[in-house]
Amino acid sequence: MEKKTTLDKVNALYPSLTTILGTKVDGKNNFITIAHVGIMNHGTPQHLSFGLNKSHYSNKGILENKVFSVNIPGRDLVVETDYFGIVTGKTTDKSEILDVFYGESENAPMIQACRVTMECRLARTIDFETHDVFIGEIVETYADAGVVNEGKIDIAKVDPLLFDMASLKYWSLGQPVAGCWNKGKELKKKLASE
Repeated sequence: MEKKTTLDKVNALYPSLTTILGTKVDGKNNFITIAHVGIMNHGTPQHLSFGLNKSHYSNKGILENKVFSVNIPGRDLVVETDYFGIVTGKTTDKSEILDVFYGESENAPMIQACRVTMECRLARTIDFETHDVFIGEIVETYADAGVVNEGKIDIAKVDPLLFDMASLKYWSLGQPVAGCWNKGKELKKKLASE
């Protein structure tokens, strides 16, 4: 068995899903790339979390409007996705980079080119020293018809970007490995027979 190496307090949960949050700040659409995301529950309503450094321009819009969008970019949007993450809305107008549409709220612009988007209502904010963690309740999910199969999102067709902090690279999905809640039945059956 190979010996383990200690890495101090490194977060080893990467890669994580790359998202683009949309909001209005001072009446103008603004977008920011965020990969610090989390699924808070599987009940109704559904809640998601997003950690944004307090210095980000988008925080102001989310806190004021109490709504935001979550856009899931595919591999084809890697250039725009990276741009939204490296350029601040404080000094750059990002509102015209990609076409938008709206759902229930005019303050949660969603990106038309993203195959899947979610409109969220701000449920609460957790105040960390350096970050605001926004907990959003999903109001509605929108998906291109071409990525929906029998009423469910086909993740292979979405082809989402994944972000890895260690390599500082965007990654994409590989092939499925096994079915969930099924493969473990082999071990369950084996252990039961011993």
